[in-house]
Amino acid sequence: MVGYCPICGKPVYFGEKKRSLGRDYHPLCLKCQRCNRQLTAGQHAEYDEKPYCSYCYLKMFGPRGTAIHTHAHTYIVWHTHTHTISESLFAV
Repeated sequence: MVGYCPICGKPVYFGEKKRSLGRDYHPLCLKCQRCNRQLTAGQHAEYDEKPYCSYCYLKMFGPRGTAIHTHAHTYIVWHTHTHTISESLFAV
């Protein structure tokens, strides 16, 4: 069965596919949607079904802090987004 690349929409044949996060990509299509860096299968993050390198992903969608100052303490409140991230991205 031939899959279709989620980036270009064209058929991806067995000999050329790169499988990552449950989808089949053409090797040249698997790149960061922000900086266009080529990505390695399984070593990237995904947001809104689009691949991003870990740097761009964290910069665009990672936690953001808001500092709240009082006379005695400073508190940081983290804001996060709903997202999907490859498990192997932070593997040790």
